[in-house]
Amino acid sequence: MEEGRAPADSGDSAGELVYAGFWRRFGAYWIDVAIFLPLTGITYYLGETSRLFFAYWFVPGLVIGLFFHVYLVKRFGGTPGKLILKTRIALTNGAPVSTKAALLRYSVLFLLSVFSSWALVTGALAMTDEHYFSLSYMAKMEAIVSRAPAWYNVVVVLTQVWVWSEFISMLLNKRRRAIHDYIAGTVVVRA
Repeated sequence: MEEGRAPADSGDSAGELVYAGFWRRFGAYWIDVAIFLPLTGITYYLGETSRLFFAYWFVPGLVIGLFFHVYLVKRFGGTPGKLILKTRIALTNGAPVSTKAALLRYSVLFLLSVFSSWALVTGALAMTDEHYFSLSYMAKMEAIVSRAPAWYNVVVVLTQVWVWSEFISMLLNKRRRAIHDYIAGTVVVRA
């Protein structure tokens, strides 16, 4: 079933929520990834110019994530990918997303990002400039990861488990809710 329909719980008998299907949500995710590609290129370039880039980027990177996944969701009802595919995030009763719900939706991925980014900062700071600049990009990343705290690998695995479990959970319920939707009390509906 691509899309589900259910009466809105808002008391409006004429109102009906049409839930966004799995493929629409999956597509929105990849549109959002594509939107970040230019930023990824910029961070690649800046990372090549300074070993301290990971430290400089720590807070701005987290702020960009909050802007994208919390502010845009609260303000416009979704990330650009969701809006392009004519969907919006709403509370389960159809009401607009609250700030609390937007924060809850992003909370797990945000915490995983904090730990992952901090581990990379630690790894980069453990290198000398001479060693850092003597390596190719992939060798730099391997060297940073090898100097990161031991728990970094656990965070990487947890991040993968989180992302894939989100997609799996969307496949297993009629309203196509991901785990973060259950945490925040939200649904993704057709706009």
